[in-house]
Amino acid sequence: MDKIISQDEQRRAKRRKTIKACAWVVAGGAILGTAIFMTTGKSVREADLNLQSATRGPLESAVAASGRLVPAFEEIVNSPVGSHIMEVYARPGDSVKAGMPLLRLDLQEADAQYQNLRDAHDIKTSQLRQLRLTNRSAMADLEMQTQIKEMEVNRLAIEVENERRLDSIGSGTGDRVRQAETAYATGRLELQGLRQRLVNERERLEALETSTALELGNSARDMTLMERTLAQGRIPAPHDGVLTFLKTQIGSTVAPGEKLAVVGDLSSFKVEAEVPEGSSFKVKPGANATVRLGNIELAGTVASVEPQSTSGAVPFTVNLEDASNPRLRPGVRVQVYVGYGFKEDVVRIPMGTYFKGPGDYMLFVDEGNGKARQRKITLGDSNRNWVEVVNGVSPGERVSIADLSAFEGYKTVTLTK
Repeated sequence: MDKIISQDEQRRAKRRKTIKACAWVVAGGAILGTAIFMTTGKSVREADLNLQSATRGPLESAVAASGRLVPAFEEIVNSPVGSHIMEVYARPGDSVKAGMPLLRLDLQEADAQYQNLRDAHDIKTSQLRQLRLTNRSAMADLEMQTQIKEMEVNRLAIEVENERRLDSIGSGTGDRVRQAETAYATGRLELQGLRQRLVNERERLEALETSTALELGNSARDMTLMERTLAQGRIPAPHDGVLTFLKTQIGSTVAPGEKLAVVGDLSSFKVEAEVPEGSSFKVKPGANATVRLGNIELAGTVASVEPQSTSGAVPFTVNLEDASNPRLRPGVRVQVYVGYGFKEDVVRIPMGTYFKGPGDYMLFVDEGNGKARQRKITLGDSNRNWVEVVNGVSPGERVSIADLSAFEGYKTVTLTK
């Protein structure tokens, strides 16, 4: 059996339906109003859109890169020995003078090595002195033996002459002549042997002295090298400049040849920059570059390009023509533009923050009736001042080069003064 609905309940149900219908009407109106507003746009000052005219002219293509200023000359100071840091006398960023100590290493082991080298050098010096004395004595003895043998041979020569004279007058015999002649020949051979021995012994002793002297020289060079190592072990600044790096952890172990400090000469600078991998083929050694630092621009040349990329970017170096400009400071970030081509006649618009690389963009274009409408524009090559328009804009049309993030969702805007 159906239940009879009272008139009050019927009135309340009718009111609920009416309220829902009104709500739908209001919501629909809001949506429609938003759509109409987004389509018809909002009022925007022309200055906020930064409308610039497209022109026709030449374009020197350039790839943009980011970089930083570094000293044109930096010297790395490496640890001369394996040790650990005892004291630190400076901090990165300090100005230093040539010879100024930067830190102190524990050189106890190096000092012991140096003392051992000195002792070995003194021993070799004494050995060379003794060898020379011994050699002089041996040579003097051998020379004396040679002189005695020469005198003996001269005496035997006289005896041969005497025996021959006696034999010629009948007072001698042939046997005595032959004996004298044999003794003379034997003496001459012995003298010849002594003379050859004297020459050989002199050469042998000289070679021995030379070898010992060379060992002594090597010992002296090792000692000089260790002296230099000890001097470098106190890590002095190699020249005047600024300390751009210093290992400052006291007690840390360092290996021989490990980098301890870097001192930069701030009288001139260069730029270390990097370009995305996709544009790296446009950067070549010898290419002209423009470095923008604040409101100044400096000319330069690409000096070198690294063969490998690091974290998706390829590093390269730019040498500056005005490398001693007083505005240059180490570590300052700069924008670098490297030229890679030239086009004689293109449609172009001024460079702005809107440009992120070649491709399609939705930019506002002045329609000339007090409104600006978004239009798809294809952009190509660029340099620090201009961007090439491949398609979408004609010379004379005005295009917004402002940051359009505040106008997202708007297809058209109304221009005001």
